[in-house]
Amino acid sequence: QVQLVESGGGLVQPGGSLRLSCAASGFTFSRSYMKWYRQVPRKERELVAGITTTGSSTNYADSVKGRFTISRDNAKNTVYLQMNSLKPEDTAVYYCNAYSILWGDYWGQGTQVTVSS
Repeated sequence: QVQLVESGGGLVQPGGSLRLSCAASGFTFSRSYMKWYRQVPRKERELVAGITTTGSSTNYADSVKGRFTISRDNAKNTVYLQMNSLKPEDTAVYYCNAYSILWGDYWGQGTQVTVSS
C-alpha cells in the first residue's frame, strides 16, 4: 500500500522556521522525483520545490528561493522541506508528491502550515 505521510506543520510566527517531513512507503522511493506543493483555499495547488532521485538537483518556486531547502534521505525513504524566514503568505496546506514515469503521481494527505503573529 502506497503511503506518503507528511508531518512537521504547525503555527509559527513570521520570521520563524519549520521543517516538514514526508515518509514514504509502498513504492520505490529512490526512483521517485519528489516534490512539495502547497495550496490555499480557492487557489490552485502551487509547486514549491522539487528534488531529483539522487538529490543532485533541486528547483524552487521564485517565492521561496533562498528561504526553503528541499532534501531527501533515500535510506530513510523520507523527503524534507526546511522552511526559514517564514512569511504570512507561506500559510497553506503543504503536500508531498512522488512522481515516476513508471507509475505516475502519488500524493500525501497534507499538513497545515500557518504563519501568524
